Amino acid sequence: MVPMSDTSLERPRQVTFAAALIMGGSALLVASVFERIAGLGTLETQRAIETFLAEPPGDGLGISAQGAESTLRVLSMVAGACATAAAILGFYVLQRTKSARLGLAVLALPLFVSGLAVGGFLASLVVASSVMLWFQPAKDWFDGVVRRPADAERQGATGAGAGRPAPPPPPAGPRAVQGFGSAPAAPGSTATLAPAPVAAPVADTGGSPVARPGPSRAPAARPGAVLWACLVTWSICGLGMIFMALSVLTLVAAPDLVFDEIDRQNPDLAAEGLSRSAIITGTYISAAVVLLWGAAAVTFAVFAFRGVAWGRTALLICAGVAGVVCLVGSLFSIALALPFVACAATFALLLRPEVRAWFA
Repeated sequence: MVPMSDTSLERPRQVTFAAALIMGGSALLVASVFERIAGLGTLETQRAIETFLAEPPGDGLGISAQGAESTLRVLSMVAGACATAAAILGFYVLQRTKSARLGLAVLALPLFVSGLAVGGFLASLVVASSVMLWFQPAKDWFDGVVRRPADAERQGATGAGAGRPAPPPPPAGPRAVQGFGSAPAAPGSTATLAPAPVAAPVADTGGSPVARPGPSRAPAARPGAVLWACLVTWSICGLGMIFMALSVLTLVAAPDLVFDEIDRQNPDLAAEGLSRSAIITGTYISAAVVLLWGAAAVTFAVFAFRGVAWGRTALLICAGVAGVVCLVGSLFSIALALPFVACAATFALLLRPEVRAWFA
């Protein structure tokens, strides 16, 4: 096999087919997750859960109907988050991004397990398509190499074969060096190779040789992935900071209105031991963390946009940590799925090959 440049590689049909299945299956899985979560409170679902727990193997699990419903809700949210990330990574698989293929491999196990809560077929389809990316010819395409035909490999390894002329013998005598001496003439030939001309140095007005200036090299253009990563960071962080600032202002200006709405949505909140002072303190702490973290991410994105290498590294760390936090938080609040998708997209964009080469 021989290494090839990015422009000379043609995407295998296996990769295109697998990426299409990953994106399409993930989109359908997300829709199934919303349908499953919306139907958990229906009477039909409650009866199905009670029937499952009353018969083997459900009767051996030792959980109540309410616990089974909570487990299904959590698994469905995990499946939705994993499917959203898989759909994004499936797009970057088409761009020959190795980190996207690795990310799909990491998501395979949690996606398969959590996907059982919404049927299992679509999750299995996405996982199987992700596995296809690790076999030939997709493996060579991601590695940037092209294999020669098998017969050419065999002939190159064994030398001259049947029906193939033997290579000419090496010429006798010392090898000619360009610019010194002449090449030996072929037997029966009187032609000789003239010495290579030597370029004269360029002289300045004082008569001393000076070097001719080489061609100027234009700076590399900023990759589009860097621009999109910064735009996603600025948009999501800006929205999050504005939302938290408005929440704090609303809590300070009209606390009774806020707590009336909280009591209406969660009437058992006080019985669980969560007082108003604890809610206020938690809101202030959350707002401070989001505002500081968002300001830091926005600043790092500015430096990354300007081509500073440590800005990209810091933004990668911010996006990775925030993505993990949002993924765990999405188990309890589906509203955190959007920040998780934004963090995953920013992380994947900053790991693209052209981005790494531009910062290097």
